[in-house]
Amino acid sequence: MVPGPDELTEHARANRAFWDGYADRYQELNDEFIDRTDLRWGMWQIPDADLGVLGDVSGLDVLELGCGAGQFGAVLAGLGARLVGIDNSEKQLAYARKRFADAGLEAKLHHVSAESLPFEDGRFDLVVADHGANRFADPYLWVPECARVLRPGGVLAFSGGTPFEVMCVNPETDSWDTTLRQDWFAMHKQTWDDGAVEFELTYGDWIRLFRANRFAIEALVEVQPPEGAASTYRNEAETAWARRWPMEQIWKVRKEGS
Repeated sequence: MVPGPDELTEHARANRAFWDGYADRYQELNDEFIDRTDLRWGMWQIPDADLGVLGDVSGLDVLELGCGAGQFGAVLAGLGARLVGIDNSEKQLAYARKRFADAGLEAKLHHVSAESLPFEDGRFDLVVADHGANRFADPYLWVPECARVLRPGGVLAFSGGTPFEVMCVNPETDSWDTTLRQDWFAMHKQTWDDGAVEFELTYGDWIRLFRANRFAIEALVEVQPPEGAASTYRNEAETAWARRWPMEQIWKVRKEGS
């Protein structure tokens, strides 16, 4: 059952507490790296122009799930998108409000969970997330909500982790190696020692979920960081791992209908 607009699931409450507590440190570590003037994706900030995911967003009604401090959304707004951002963390939204005000950009920001969106049916042309709410909300709740608020022909595009990332993380080192540690068929929800709760599905489960919500799959980009790629999220050894096995992926799906 979809929670009401003023309700939160247990994991959404846990993630709200985590991100309100971690927001300052997250921005200190990553803001300079992801504060761009062109549209870039993910942990290695690969240009959308190279990946071919979104293209021209000018004039589109866009919803960003998990806008954080607004780095990704500010680029969208600067490119002419009519942006609405949501985030489960009020502390993150405070950073976003300042960013948009300082840049003279317009965006409507809402302190809500992606699992229950306070928007009417068919409100948006495009829903995006760059390692945003898609990682910290249950896809069996947020994907149907995206289908509801998208217009027929509208696009959902989001980047996040991969099943390989989930299966090969070593909790003792908090890094990745070549050992499979989790069951493929039990993949869904991971609760970490710091209190954060993350979600990932197998490829088959993603496909079944998209089709159940009348999405046609247009692309699955398995991101391979280029040689020499730098990141504030992953060290050199982890980036080398990601050049061999996908640690990051981008889905692009389109709502059927006309």
